[in-house]
Amino acid sequence: MPKQIIIAGRRIGPDARCFVIAEACDNHLGNMDAAKEMVRQAKAAGADAIKFQHHLPDEEMLREGVPMSANFNMPLYEFLQRYALTLDQHRELLRYCNELGILYLCTPFSRKAAEELEEMGVAAFKIGSGELTDLPTLKVIARFGKPMILSTGMAEWEEIDETVETLRPINDQLILMNCVSEYPAKHCDVNLGVIAQLEQRYDLIVGHSDHTPDIYTSIAAVARGAKLLEKHIILDRRQPGPDQAVSIEPYELAELVKATRRVEEACGAEKSVHEMERPIREWAHRSVVSLCPIPKGTKISSAMVWTKRPGTGIPARDLENVVERIAARDIPQDHLIRWDELA
Repeated sequence: MPKQIIIAGRRIGPDARCFVIAEACDNHLGNMDAAKEMVRQAKAAGADAIKFQHHLPDEEMLREGVPMSANFNMPLYEFLQRYALTLDQHRELLRYCNELGILYLCTPFSRKAAEELEEMGVAAFKIGSGELTDLPTLKVIARFGKPMILSTGMAEWEEIDETVETLRPINDQLILMNCVSEYPAKHCDVNLGVIAQLEQRYDLIVGHSDHTPDIYTSIAAVARGAKLLEKHIILDRRQPGPDQAVSIEPYELAELVKATRRVEEACGAEKSVHEMERPIREWAHRSVVSLCPIPKGTKISSAMVWTKRPGTGIPARDLENVVERIAARDIPQDHLIRWDELA
């Protein structure tokens, strides 16, 4: 099994509970009051971390000629110029998260952004699916020696292979996230079975970054072995924004965290009779009973006995061992037969 990874004192791995990341993305629209409210709501919902994004538009993209996808209503460069948080704002959010006791995480979208986050002292780096193949930048981040959480949306197996093979010799603290980069993702495209395939193929800890508009596949991902969950959050789904369609509101995040903990409790692999089952077992199981009076000395036939509740007598599985035995005493009708009543 993959080894455990420590992020800010928190164990992530096979024997640790699922690590839940509330992805604030740019749903704050550059408003620090909204960003801080997202921190408070994520903490109140029980998330382990809240993640923001550090954009330096001129470092990460060209101003012109960048294709648009349906989740944007303006060119991405223009959107980031208008709404991206500044480095000072990220520092303020890091301090605020520390005050509230929730881990601050952030995704860099350029080498310079990563270097600035490293100077800030982030505990780990989350890498978006779009950056999975940016090996030059990823190698820079890997050399910081901190855990790297890599989303694998819109990637071919060969691309994931190359990224893992490139980074592992530099930094083996890698976590892969099953992801579909659709906004929103169709449930039939999520393919939760890939979680196990990622773990088996790379022997790494695997999580799930969810872009569906609800919490169902995230909950199922926990049952399928995801050790991290990442889910976009928004204060009000009526608010516009590029990630609005894939984001859940705070009350839904709270439900997701609660469901995650319940599912984790249910994911054991030990089959046994539990203490609370034992009193139910006594009345619910069947025992061998007499269907008619059976006089002493009578050879018991199959027509004389059958099984009924409770399960406190001769077990139903031993019915055939009762047939052909001799009654050692008078046995009344509808009686739980005992072994000492048989010769």
